[in-house]
Amino acid sequence: MKIAPYDPNAFKMDHPRGTVSFNYLLMGDRDKPLENYRYILGRQEADFYMPRHCHTFEQIRLPLVGDMNLGEQGILREGEVGYFPEGQTYGPQDDKLTDPKQLQLVLQFGGASALGMGAGRGRGPDNAEAQAERRARREQKFPKPRYNGVVISDPEHFNWLPVAGWPGVKRKHIGTYTERQFWVEFVKIEAGAEWISESETAKRLSVVLSGTGTVEGSGIGRLGAVEADAGEKARYAADEELVLFVVGLPPIQPPVEPDEDKFVTVVTDGGIRFEDPKDADGK
Repeated sequence: MKIAPYDPNAFKMDHPRGTVSFNYLLMGDRDKPLENYRYILGRQEADFYMPRHCHTFEQIRLPLVGDMNLGEQGILREGEVGYFPEGQTYGPQDDKLTDPKQLQLVLQFGGASALGMGAGRGRGPDNAEAQAERRARREQKFPKPRYNGVVISDPEHFNWLPVAGWPGVKRKHIGTYTERQFWVEFVKIEAGAEWISESETAKRLSVVLSGTGTVEGSGIGRLGAVEADAGEKARYAADEELVLFVVGLPPIQPPVEPDEDKFVTVVTDGGIRFEDPKDADGK
């Protein structure tokens, strides 16, 4: 289990466009690309522009402060949950800096296409190693999108439902996606109540949105993050009402009958594909 308290001084200018700082809450194992993930807080530091593009990996975004402009896909509002499927093009993004600065939870992880995710830290100006080792452009497979667009959910329109066997605990299940069956939910634990997160098959990644308490006896507060592996139990106890944002990641099962028609091949230097190739160089 990983328990990571929030460090407000840990932001680094690691976005390749140089206008968003990253605070790495949790990181997976880049040597196991099918299981790898990256969980960050992204804070906008200047006006931000990003051309239309897609990724070889999945993304879940939760704006905590401010909205996110998705271009033709609309606006992801503060407090809404955005699922950005692997291979799904979105943008252009054009967000002016606000006061207070925009802040988002961003989870990136390998999708059901079994391409995995090999990236570690970002490639921004604070990552000198990544800047020095610019990757050569090469042919890269990208999955064709499973959905018709970015999936936006408004949690305010979902109901809290009781969790059986756990008095004082409620859940909002936002959705279960793709044949991987990963899920997104909120869990609310009343002050003085307890809840155990458990799954025999799925890793669970949880971030505290509000409240204080403990997980397995260790103190945790707002924006603290927890990784619990499959088969591992994580006992939460709330001092003040705890609200958790939880993503469950079952293992990826490569298809029994691989179908190359479900992919396109493009020339790129990594897991991002720009609609216009010259945008890869920031032009």
